[in-house]
Amino acid sequence: MNRRFGVSVYKEKFNFCSAHFLIFANGDREELHGHNYQCWVDIDGPLDQGDLVIDFMLLKPIVKQLCDELDHRMILPTGSPHLSISLEGGVVWVCHRDDRFAFPQRDVILLPIRNTSTERLAEYLCAQLKDRLASTVPDAHIERIRVSVEESSGQCGYYEEQSDLTIYGQ
Repeated sequence: MNRRFGVSVYKEKFNFCSAHFLIFANGDREELHGHNYQCWVDIDGPLDQGDLVIDFMLLKPIVKQLCDELDHRMILPTGSPHLSISLEGGVVWVCHRDDRFAFPQRDVILLPIRNTSTERLAEYLCAQLKDRLASTVPDAHIERIRVSVEESSGQCGYYEEQSDLTIYGQ
């Protein structure tokens, strides 16, 4: 029998309201719009000496902080080959074909992703979560981590990483 232990966090406060536009495979873009995103995290691993995979009290503030960093921002993917992004005098300029957008720098978050799909947002959040867990809970043993990002009720994208046994902080 294969046995697994895990935790999930999916609090109502794990949300962020952001604007974006998706770039399609042919290079076209959707109209600028926003979502009230929800985020949840699943972590699997062995139990520690206290019979926990990871302490909720350590995990929840990290997830909340990550969501807060994206909240009320225009999300732009710096890895998109279809966008030109520049900063001039506190303004972020974004060019896509014949469209040119100007956003105040304080309202923009530039993410090192190729697109602003829920799947890529989940991948970004997972990478950030792993980095922060490494410094906050360096002795955590995580076998699987999955981050889901819901853009509207009933539809979400996710990103998952698995390993035989990842030990953070080593």
